Amino acid sequence: MNKYYEKLKNCLDALRQKTDFVPEIGLILGSGLGDFANRIDREAEVSYDELPGFPVSTVPGHEGKFVFGYIENVKVVVMQGRVHYYEGYDIKDVVMPARLMAMMGAKVLFVTNAAGGINKNFNAGDMMLIKDHIMCFFPNPLVGENIDELGTRFPDMSHGYDEELRDIVKKTAAELNIKIQEGVYVQLSGPSFETPAEIKMLGIMGADAVGMSTACEVVAANHAGMKVVGISCISNLAAGISPNPLTHAEVQETADRVAPLFRELVKKSIINIGKTLK
Repeated sequence: MNKYYEKLKNCLDALRQKTDFVPEIGLILGSGLGDFANRIDREAEVSYDELPGFPVSTVPGHEGKFVFGYIENVKVVVMQGRVHYYEGYDIKDVVMPARLMAMMGAKVLFVTNAAGGINKNFNAGDMMLIKDHIMCFFPNPLVGENIDELGTRFPDMSHGYDEELRDIVKKTAAELNIKIQEGVYVQLSGPSFETPAEIKMLGIMGADAVGMSTACEVVAANHAGMKVVGISCISNLAAGISPNPLTHAEVQETADRVAPLFRELVKKSIINIGKTLK
């Protein structure tokens, strides 16, 4: 057995000793958005450090546990705190949570993040539905021996962000009278914020928002056969667009400020997505 897949299996076995809950949807919460996990009808929770070899979050605002429960009648597992490549983890460990959620039984991955706005029509506090991503500056998590138990050697990414699920989120936003942008997300490694020259380059390439997570998780989820939908919280305007120095505190403050709208949009979207899974 592939050693990495064996580590995934060991994590799943340890998790199953804590709970036999089988989620329909996996949700990854980004910076400042972890409070959402405290608002579901909980069945169980498992800390990352209870799973052998599982990476542990080190970034402020990322608590580091799986929360299992219900949003109305939809069974969800919420990743309260993600891990990032810039924390020093191997890229395969960064995407372990997404793969583990697929192995738990989740058919849909809902990703969220805090991102810098590149599109000059965006404002801090906007929400952006991710329609595609750029990851050519970031290591692909599928490099190395393929894990046939998870997926094919060369997965197609033409529909990395499922069109049907995106339509559901757009209709949900309209029902809630919540403005939502749509655009292309680009993942860089961090932890330094981007330079103005890098932002200019990314804008020319067609990126609307930039961050330090998400795209690699989406690749791993697609490889494992999950459908994916994602929303970025535009927490700040990127370097060269904003006249102010960039700080993590600004990211956190904006995410906290828009959290009520975000929670409402994600909650109702999950309920509507859940209807398609029955």
